[in-house]
Amino acid sequence: MKVFIIDLAICNGCYNCQIACKDEHVGNDWTPYAKPQPITGHFWLKMIERERGSFPKVKVSYIPTLCNHCDNAPCIAVCKSKAIYKRPDGLVIIDPIKCNGCQDCIYTCPYNAIYFNEYLMIAQKCTGCAHLLDKGEKEPRCVEACPTEALKFGEEEELKELVKRAEPLKPELKDTGPRVLYLNLHLLKPFITGAVYDPEADECIQDAKVTLTCEETNEKLETYTDIFGDFWFKALEPNKTYKIKIEKEGYYTVEIKDIRVEKDVNLGDIKMYRKP
Repeated sequence: MKVFIIDLAICNGCYNCQIACKDEHVGNDWTPYAKPQPITGHFWLKMIERERGSFPKVKVSYIPTLCNHCDNAPCIAVCKSKAIYKRPDGLVIIDPIKCNGCQDCIYTCPYNAIYFNEYLMIAQKCTGCAHLLDKGEKEPRCVEACPTEALKFGEEEELKELVKRAEPLKPELKDTGPRVLYLNLHLLKPFITGAVYDPEADECIQDAKVTLTCEETNEKLETYTDIFGDFWFKALEPNKTYKIKIEKEGYYTVEIKDIRVEKDVNLGDIKMYRKP
């Protein structure tokens, strides 16, 4: 059974995967796998950009998304025309001839991965480039085009070590049996950041000790400010409340409490005053 593994730690948002998908399917009729993809409106592989934090502490996360080719695909169960089927290799296909355009699958897909072709009046989505695999090629175009090898595709048994460490993008939907799994999903968790400086000397404070404490669990994390006075605490558990203590020899200690982390938090510029 085939599986996709996507490593968010090495995806650099180049969009090659999305472009390669367009190049392979726009204007090309691969019946019985798929009719041509429209030029606009469809993203059978979609790169999601998630902007995080606030200026100047900003990061962008890139998340390639596609049909999850579920083992327990809701789209198959709801399709009255029996146009959607699962191949022995695990790929889920919408038969473009049998599809009657009712759109039930579109509204049912929990991953929002199915699109409606208004010209052909059929539902369409990622096929895993099954037309290429059946000709003997090893990978879909998106995987082939990835310069960082963030996208991998192959037999589950061959990729079993990666599968052990990978997770579904939406863990709450694991019962659908997604065959698209992600590495380093923790990178999407919230961060707390800030910058420490001496307002009297008008300079950044390097090597200040910053301690983060979760108020619910009392778990502590420590780091030190860099040459720019910056500090980062990444991959934090969301919907928790934290407090921060900043210490530096010769300076008064700074404490910030009740930091509620529902999304990424930039504490901004934090003043530390020298002791007399």
